[in-house]
Amino acid sequence: MIVDTLNNAKAYSSLHPLFETAFDYISHKDILSLEDGKFEITEGLKLIVATGDAKSKEESLKKFECHDAYIDIQICAKGLETIAWKPREKCTIKNGDYDPERDRRFFNDKPDMFFQLTDNQFAIFYPNDVHAPMIGNGEVKKLVFKVKI
Repeated sequence: MIVDTLNNAKAYSSLHPLFETAFDYISHKDILSLEDGKFEITEGLKLIVATGDAKSKEESLKKFECHDAYIDIQICAKGLETIAWKPREKCTIKNGDYDPERDRRFFNDKPDMFFQLTDNQFAIFYPNDVHAPMIGNGEVKKLVFKVKI
């Protein structure tokens, strides 16, 4: 997992060929004015823009998830979002089977930590990062790039 601000995004461009494309895409946009929806940026790179109310910790942890085929770049455009995290290797309590259509698997383990993102901060979640986002109070606008591995 990586946590940083969009001001430092270029430092991570070399970690995956599509990271540069993702960060370049939003560097030319007013992220606060992006419409909610799902967008295909290029082959292997999708963007989901969503605005909604944050959830309770208990509600969010029902979907303590990780992915096998995609890396998430989750950007908090506006608001205050708390995210739960634990390394996949320490998760032992499965919550259902892997869903290949939605590329996600769930766990019922307790997180090792919680951290917060606010305006123009991001987290990169690799397949070994189990996470539960959107914890908090109030409205959060976020962008999620789905980056094919």
